[in-house]
Amino acid sequence: MSAPDLPIHAVLPELLAALRARNAAVLVAPPGAGKTTAVAPALIDEEWFSGQVIVTSPRRVAARAAAERMAQMLGEKPGETVGYMTRLDSKVSARTRILVVTEAILVNRLVDDPELPGVSALLFDEAHERHLDSDLGLALALETQDVLREDLRVLVMSATIDGARFGRLLGDDAPVIESEGKAYPLRIEWLGASPDKRIEDAMTAAILTAWRQEEGDVLAFLPGVGEIGRTRERLGERLPDVPILPLHGQVEPADQRAAIQRDPDGRRRIVLATAIAETSLTLDGVSVVVDSGLSRHAEFDRAAGTSHLVTVRASQAAADQRAGRAARQGPGVAYRLWERGGHAGRPAYAPPEIAIADLVPLLLDLAKWGSTDPASLRWLDAPPDASLQSARNRLEKLGALDAEGKLTAFGKKVASLPLDPAGAAAILYGAQAGMAEQVARLVLLLQERGLGGRGEDLLARLQRSNGERGARAEASRKLAARWAKAAEQSIERRGDFDSPAVALALAMPDNIARRRGSSGEHWISAGGRGFVLDPASSLARAEWLVIGDAQGQAKGARITAAAELLPTDIDRHLERLIEKRSVLNWNEAERRVEARQERALGAITLASGPDQSPDAKAVTEMLMDKALENLAAILPEELIARARFAGIGALAPDALAENAEMWLQPLLKGRRDLAVGRGRAVDAVLGMIDWDDRQKLDRLAPREFVSPAGTHHAIDYTGDDAPSAEVRVQALFGLERHPLVGDTPLLLKLTSPAGRPIQSTRDLPGFWRGSWADVRKDMKGRYPKHRWPEEPWTEKPSSKTRNAFQKGGG
Repeated sequence: MSAPDLPIHAVLPELLAALRARNAAVLVAPPGAGKTTAVAPALIDEEWFSGQVIVTSPRRVAARAAAERMAQMLGEKPGETVGYMTRLDSKVSARTRILVVTEAILVNRLVDDPELPGVSALLFDEAHERHLDSDLGLALALETQDVLREDLRVLVMSATIDGARFGRLLGDDAPVIESEGKAYPLRIEWLGASPDKRIEDAMTAAILTAWRQEEGDVLAFLPGVGEIGRTRERLGERLPDVPILPLHGQVEPADQRAAIQRDPDGRRRIVLATAIAETSLTLDGVSVVVDSGLSRHAEFDRAAGTSHLVTVRASQAAADQRAGRAARQGPGVAYRLWERGGHAGRPAYAPPEIAIADLVPLLLDLAKWGSTDPASLRWLDAPPDASLQSARNRLEKLGALDAEGKLTAFGKKVASLPLDPAGAAAILYGAQAGMAEQVARLVLLLQERGLGGRGEDLLARLQRSNGERGARAEASRKLAARWAKAAEQSIERRGDFDSPAVALALAMPDNIARRRGSSGEHWISAGGRGFVLDPASSLARAEWLVIGDAQGQAKGARITAAAELLPTDIDRHLERLIEKRSVLNWNEAERRVEARQERALGAITLASGPDQSPDAKAVTEMLMDKALENLAAILPEELIARARFAGIGALAPDALAENAEMWLQPLLKGRRDLAVGRGRAVDAVLGMIDWDDRQKLDRLAPREFVSPAGTHHAIDYTGDDAPSAEVRVQALFGLERHPLVGDTPLLLKLTSPAGRPIQSTRDLPGFWRGSWADVRKDMKGRYPKHRWPEEPWTEKPSSKTRNAFQKGGG
């Protein structure tokens, strides 16, 4: 079959010339231009081409469809000149020169052999989707190109990417070539949102409207498999004679092909798809798109250490890609379930996976690559530091990385298996116990949705999947067998557990959970996170679970996949995860440390009792922390305030905290509480300063004010009006100048003979000659037995009554 005349052919000469002159380029071509199927065949006739071109595809169905389409154009079957390789399916031979692979397979191949012998070119198709494996694969490919293979051609292809940005990433001289594409008329119908309807009901109504009003096959985009199933049921009731075909990753390959191709009997079809149909695929006969406007992707929760699916509004770029499916082969129409006015408020692009995904697989791949510093590679968007640190911590806890970020001996075994680190570790633990294949099948259930049916019980699904027939089930068992064989060859057998759940628990210790309460609804994990389970689930009667998957953020994530662990599994086979520890708690009411001895599995306490001999150093450290949180509990606040006023830096709270081991630790050693005598605490603190500073403290911040009458009054340095002192006004008679503390006027809080406030002043001479006259009149009437002279600054000071003052010879 000859290749059709495609828009991409107009720029192929320019592209080929660019790759003859350079080793990198960017190709921007709209949907339908033919880049996926036309570029790779054009490369194999180039003089520089001597081996194989690898084309990456974001999804398995797209990889297989692209390879089958190219093979058909060459008049061959897949596996000859053109082949493909996905996790569960492959067609490849010694003749294969064009190999279409999923992005993860390319990453594994690069990590296993960075030199890529026999490969002449790498084509990153649909790069705008920004999958984690795509970004990682491109970063590794550029490193290979820089260090090992200057002759390796790298071509980035997409319909919607910022070509200039990718061009800068590939190198200063990387050309960006654009194809105009073939533009068929596309009409947009805005149906508006229906917030009061379930999405499957709104989509059913919209699809029926499009079915009645338009011609051609209908492609409908829904966020997930569940919504597709429910929408299919509703449509089947209304359109019983119409082929209604699902298209998502869990569909068998033969059924995926049926959804992509026209109906053999010429009937109109309705295809219900996830985002799998957004790019790469051309669905024959589709001229109508119905778009829910929703997308679902995995998002990593660093606090919980788990990923969960979130449903969000599809980006403008995704909406454009979806609508474009209707106009690939002729004029089309797209029905959108949102308002035209709200379209501009949608994000322009979906966030790249590297910004939101779990980076444990990426970090392990980089460690196997030999890089402990991700920043040394070229990224379009660098991986976030916080996500990298979270990933590093979990890999260290798994025993796969050492403190320097390098692979451990066990980490090398984990990295040798082509799957996520936790899954690889589980299979290795299974191999130790002689049950690697069963564990591999269990791990596969967490990665391949739909195998073994539905339900939270992974062991029940495993039993069902073992008896399933069909191409997908057979392929999954073959894949599990390959994983198991590789694990058995790399690790010695030593172990005796008989449940694959134990291996999963050893690989995911934070996901071990214990039931809280009798209903089985609430669970607490070893990682400290709370989970919920449907009380009607068969797992609700279990005491222990290992959670394989959960959906939802923060507290109360819903368990969607788990396997039961028996209490004997915890005591016998997971004993290495159990620790005895002394736990210190602070009793705020009694202001003391309480110690308990616990036997625990992470955050799950198995047994607890009083600890009569806790770590003395740890007790002292907790006491010190509590004391420093509130120094006033052991030190007079006045002392700290005096030191601050006098500028004695060594007695500032920060300095006291910094030097706490010198003055505070000796006071608390051997204690369980903060009942330290204040005198001892003051002596310890003053021992921190030298003689000059003690003199300075007393000179610049004296503890008391002595009045002209010889009375002593404490100076308050703690208030906002500090320094201040409370003094009976008669004790100040004869005082003409206002008293100072250092260079600061002392705030005199004047009182009556009965100790009641009269007035406050920082200007005593002004007070005598000003408001004293009014105060004198008032006080003379209230306290007639006391002296109230008109000019008190000329009088002798005394707190005595008039008669007592005169008798004393005043």
